[in-house]
Amino acid sequence: MRAILAGGGTGGHVIPAIAIAQELQRRCHAECLFIGTARGLENRLVPNAGFPLQLVQVGALNRVSLATRLKTLFDLPRAVFSAARMINEFQPDVVIGVGGYASGPAMLAAILKHVPRVAFEPNVVPGFANRMVAHFVSAAAVHFKETADYFHNPSVTGVPVRPAFFQISRKAYEPTSPTLLVSGGSQGAHAINQAMRRALPLLARRVPGLHIIHQTGERDYNEVQSAYVQAGVAAEVHRFLDDMPGFFARADLVLCRSGASTVAEITAAGKPAVFVPFPLAADDHQRRNAEALEGAGAAVVLEETKLDEVWLVDTISALLEDPARLCRMSDAARSMAHPNAAKDIAELAAKVAGVPIQPSGEHG
Repeated sequence: MRAILAGGGTGGHVIPAIAIAQELQRRCHAECLFIGTARGLENRLVPNAGFPLQLVQVGALNRVSLATRLKTLFDLPRAVFSAARMINEFQPDVVIGVGGYASGPAMLAAILKHVPRVAFEPNVVPGFANRMVAHFVSAAAVHFKETADYFHNPSVTGVPVRPAFFQISRKAYEPTSPTLLVSGGSQGAHAINQAMRRALPLLARRVPGLHIIHQTGERDYNEVQSAYVQAGVAAEVHRFLDDMPGFFARADLVLCRSGASTVAEITAAGKPAVFVPFPLAADDHQRRNAEALEGAGAAVVLEETKLDEVWLVDTISALLEDPARLCRMSDAARSMAHPNAAKDIAELAAKVAGVPIQPSGEHG
């Protein structure tokens, strides 16, 4: 089997795409080619995972200036032509669009070349590239059942995350020494970091014994570290967290953004969460992702505009003072998890391509 995985930009697109490609390798002995752009994380993550990567030149059409939109429209035909040339050379059995800048041109080229195609959509509301091809795909793999309405032939598969998240068992809650994990993603989240700095003195009084694990990113590390020392709050402050499943396992509550991968990790780990959606995310997808979990009773959404110290402290302390609610949130989160996401997406792609697939226990 030969498969092209197209798209990227952020880790939320690239990391699941790599997991899908690895599953296709195991189950179908597939040869996989990635198509991305020069600006995305795929340039680092895809070669590190051992997959070939080819690039097209295309930018954004959504939430950008008129000049950027015009340049993208000018570049789009050339990007589609480049993607079509890659398809001609690689001769894939299926093209899987994972969203992001390169996904649109590659999927349009696959439509023109009559190559079977699968759209993967990790957010509640599809991104622009996937909306553009939604009715022309052979099948779609979505994370949320609400997303299925956008696509032809959808399946609710979830988002692939590392198996270690699913192996996290429920933590025995200690009300005298609760643990809060604060993470804004690999780069940190400046708004969350600043809000936590301001909230520390009040939070220490409201939740005595609180231990905080805080991933700041590079930019805010020194400032945040100093704030914890000055406030006398027990904390582990890190620029980056390499073993995120390990830190999830120690947490009673997680304060974080609500990108697709983070939401999938929260459900896999069964962790109660306070989501602070990034307000400038394309199509406001972080807010919609967060609201999906809040509606299921698995999370609380705190808008960035309300991220002052009083709102933040009231929200965190109310949850940490209510162990029964934390347990209900944990159960609700875990009920939304998809432990077989990579396998299910690989099987969907193989079915669309008309390629036999080995049972999951017979990787050989």
